[in-house]
Amino acid sequence: MNSRTPERPVETSAANAAQIDYTGAVYGSLLAASVVVGAGTLGSFPRVQLVLLLLCTSVVFWAAHVFSGLFGARMVRHLSWGEVRRASAEERPIIEAAVPPACAVAISPLFGLGIEGTSWLALGVALAGQVGWGTVAASRAGASRRLMLLAGAINLLLGLIVVVLKVAVTH
Repeated sequence: MNSRTPERPVETSAANAAQIDYTGAVYGSLLAASVVVGAGTLGSFPRVQLVLLLLCTSVVFWAAHVFSGLFGARMVRHLSWGEVRRASAEERPIIEAAVPPACAVAISPLFGLGIEGTSWLALGVALAGQVGWGTVAASRAGASRRLMLLAGAINLLLGLIVVVLKVAVTH
């Protein structure tokens, strides 16, 4: 047996696409839902503030994940800028998951929604993203349809817990 670690093959863009980790997108969607709920419990926020709160919070959590990944798991070896860029890209879905709810907030006046309606729209978009990303992740991992439905249902249940918290705290 060879004690050397085998070299990793050069990954193609198709291979990279198949190995995307959707964990950050699921987590980022739940984070966005939580931000919307938290903002709603503190009173009415102007739309611009809620958009900024969603995006800035996702950037802070993204940075925390990058930092903990780099200095937690990789501390034993030398860090390079390539590793920093790679870790940053791996955690990018946390930020991307906040964009649809932020866009929902931004376009909510087109639907004639007040701040409460805007909050519910953003929450719904965030939860739809969470369920969608969880289902896509299961699908890309080769899960059966039954397991994909289970992944979607579990993500829906987690999202509904956030909705129950929103209703309980605001009433």
